[in-house]
Parts: sequence; C-alpha cells; structure tokens
Amino acid sequence: MKRYQFNEITTMQYIFLISGTQIGIGILSLPAQLADIANTDGWIAIVIGWIISIIASTIIIKTMEKHQQDTIFDLSRRYFGRTFGTFIHIAFVAYALLASITVVFTAIHITQVWILPNTPNYLIMMLFMLPGFFITKNGVRILGRYAEVVFYLTLWMPILIAVPLQKGTILHMLPMLKEGWAPIIQAVKTTVLSFLGFELAFVFYPFLKEKKHAVKAMVIANSISALTFLLITITCFIFFSPDETPLLIWPTLSLLKTIEFPFIERFEVIFLSFYLFVMSTTGIPYIFTTVFGISQLIGKKDHTIVLLVAVCIFIFTSFLYNPSFFHVQTLGSWWEKYGLWGAYFFPIGLFIYTSIARWFQRGKKK
Repeated sequence: MKRYQFNEITTMQYIFLISGTQIGIGILSLPAQLADIANTDGWIAIVIGWIISIIASTIIIKTMEKHQQDTIFDLSRRYFGRTFGTFIHIAFVAYALLASITVVFTAIHITQVWILPNTPNYLIMMLFMLPGFFITKNGVRILGRYAEVVFYLTLWMPILIAVPLQKGTILHMLPMLKEGWAPIIQAVKTTVLSFLGFELAFVFYPFLKEKKHAVKAMVIANSISALTFLLITITCFIFFSPDETPLLIWPTLSLLKTIEFPFIERFEVIFLSFYLFVMSTTGIPYIFTTVFGISQLIGKKDHTIVLLVAVCIFIFTSFLYNPSFFHVQTLGSWWEKYGLWGAYFFPIGLFIYTSIARWFQRGKKK
C-alpha cells in the first residue's frame, strides 16, 4: 500500500504546484536585476537558467526514484544516520522557513505600498494566514488543487502584461551580445535563483500519483516559469529604455501603471489583487514544507498543531515587525544564498552519495 495513497496529486497538479512555487516575487524585480548586470541581453541568462534548473530538478527526481515513498526527511536519516540525518532535516526545514518568511513579509510590504498604505501589517497578515491555514491544513492534495485553480484564474495576467509592447521599440534589444558573454554568465546566478521552488520535489514527489511522468512534469513546470520570466522581462526591456530599467525597483509594477482603460483608473491595483493569489502559491508550499518537516522531526503524523502554532507566531510577529524595503531585500538575499546550495549543490551531492551507497550495498549482497 502506498504511504500517501489518500493524499496523492495528479501530474497536472504537480506541474502547477512546482511552477506556482517558482513564479512568486521574482518576476517583480527580475527585469531590473538582469538589466543592471547584462543590459537587454539579460533574457539570454533566463534561457541558460532554465536549462540549469531542468538539470537540477531532474537530478532530484532521479534521487527520489530510488525510494519512491520517502521524502527528503526520510532519505536524510536513511543514508546519513540519526545525527547527521537530523542535521540535514533541520537544515531543510530552516530553508523552507526562511523562504516562507521572505514571501509572506514581501507580500505584506507590496500590499502596503501599492494597495493598502494605511492598513496595519498585522491585519494584512491575518488576512493572509486565515485562508493559508485551511489550505495547508488539508495536505498536498488540496495544495495541488489550489495551485491548479490559481493557474487558470490568473492565466490572463502574463498576456495582459504584454499589452505595452505595442508602445515600445524593439531597437532596445539590439544589438545582441552588445557587451559579450561575460555579463550574461554573471546574470545566470540571478536567473537560477528565480527558478527556486523545484527543490520542493524533495517533499512533493512521494505524493505524485503517476511517478513515471515526474521528469516530464518538472520540465513542463520549469518551462512555464521560463516563458513567464521571458515574456515579462522582454516586455520591460522593449518598453523601458536600457538605462531606465535598472533604476526601477519593481519594473513589472511600473509597467502596469502604463496600462490604461476608460473604466479603470489604477489597473495595477486590480492586477496586484489577483497577483496575491500567485504569491500565495509560492508561500503556502514553503509553509507546508516547514510544518510538515517539523511534524516529522517530532514524530507527529498530523501537522495541524504545528501549523496552528506557526500561524500564531506569524501573526504575533507582525504586531512587532513591519518590514521595510531594505529588510525585504535582506531576506531575499539570505534566501537566495541558502537556495543556491539547497536547490543546486545539495541535490548533486546527494545524488552522488546515494548512488555510491547503493552500489556498495549491492556489492555486499553479492
């Protein structure tokens, strides 16, 4: 009998769960970051980052295929023993917690700046945590269904962002490789960090119903994210000048301010209201991973109590802490540094180690 038989997700839900986790806060600032490093050639770095993310996510799947009913929390103790396995377990939980804090407080900061400037952050936190609690409480199956609904609900958003293309000029993109390959290679680090989210396959893979499609699903999920990043980045590069884009804090939101309709005065407010759903598909999976990992650590099968405590801590913290833009940037940089190791270097090392360990085990049996 399958370990998670009653909480399985379909391949489509798995795809939307991974891509939803990736398309979060990164697309708001990615064009400016790439333009600052590689000018308008930054879009090439997205393509390279897409290839690297596919390789890294495939390595994760190949590692998990060896024990299809285990999460990273099970694998860590299976291969590294009680002490060092527990350390890896705690490190992965800490990574998910840092990602959760970053996404939640970034969402609050953006909401206060662009939509509700006079609303206390603890009220916004409560509004975020209430639906998040019920979605996370019901497990991965509900997470998958929610990610699928949000994907279809917000499918129009990237398409609408492309509207300003008609007012831009393609000459901003020319010539290609204007500064050579060095800036592009340097910008690849920024793009690979924008693809963070696929590493949660370490947790969600055992819940996938048809595991034979796991690699294909990861390729599709990364491709959806890459197409979204490319569309928004190229639109910003074409609409804004190469000198203007790096100076914008949130270029994607600045782009939305140029979209005008006779019946809507501030379209960016409407867009952001829907975009909060997209951000929730990034934050909620990391929150689930955090509470699920803590529950596994303390030997609890049900993560509801841990989730309730976590939600209360988030709300209590929001009474004492109101993040500034500098704090949001600092949290993001910490997440990126941690994520570079957790999503790219750690899977490679784990794959090599588990392969060698299994080879030795087969040798002993012979």
